[in-house]
Amino acid sequence: MKIQDIKDNAFAMPFTSPSFPKIDFKFFNREFLIITYETDMDALRAVVPEPLKVVSPIVKYEFIRMADSTGFGDYTESGQVIPVEYNGQKGSYVHSMYLDDLAPIVGGREIWGFPKKYAKPTLSVDVDTLLGTLKYNSVDVAIGTMGYKYYPIDTAALAKAMMEEPNFLLKIIPHVDGRTARVCELVKYYLEDVVVKEAYTGQAALQLFQHALAPIADLPVKKVLGGTHIISDVKLGFGEVVYDYLAK
Repeated sequence: MKIQDIKDNAFAMPFTSPSFPKIDFKFFNREFLIITYETDMDALRAVVPEPLKVVSPIVKYEFIRMADSTGFGDYTESGQVIPVEYNGQKGSYVHSMYLDDLAPIVGGREIWGFPKKYAKPTLSVDVDTLLGTLKYNSVDVAIGTMGYKYYPIDTAALAKAMMEEPNFLLKIIPHVDGRTARVCELVKYYLEDVVVKEAYTGQAALQLFQHALAPIADLPVKKVLGGTHIISDVKLGFGEVVYDYLAK
């Protein structure tokens, strides 16, 4: 294989068979259970990177069922998203993500910088309850519940809001010395082509449990503010670098 062949064809790891394709990533009937809760402001400030700014003691804990996605397949995801501001613009910082599929773990980390780790989340209907769970290996680390399809909410307004607010990620790729970062960037991306098919709100509950390797309980639940259940089609927009931590 010639040097020019590598330059022309290098896209992702491994070179001969990347773990994800070079396509737009679209999700059909993507289902969210989002439980909003109050936490400790000092705990938030300790994990949200500058130049992002923490604006309130709020965390959104998400369970997401993705049964039909281009390139990534069928999987489930769970994690924490924190409302922030960047240069006065409201957005969300993705703090943690746990999922059960190699392709979106690798693709999410390599392309955007999503903080993805392998775990075992679920999202299902338990009789009259929407139930989200997260296990790290065999240990329960999160359990969320919400009344199933209680109160409909405006789907058009929700879709507009989902596309208007940016999301932020801290993308890190280590150097081959195994000690320093080769890439360390703040990345911004948007959801695109959002079509909200159903959306509901209602009472919700959330339990987070301490785990050494899945420290979601480091942002403790002080008060649950409510739940949102969304079924939608979504395209995951590619990102742009808004801050380079290694730039001179």
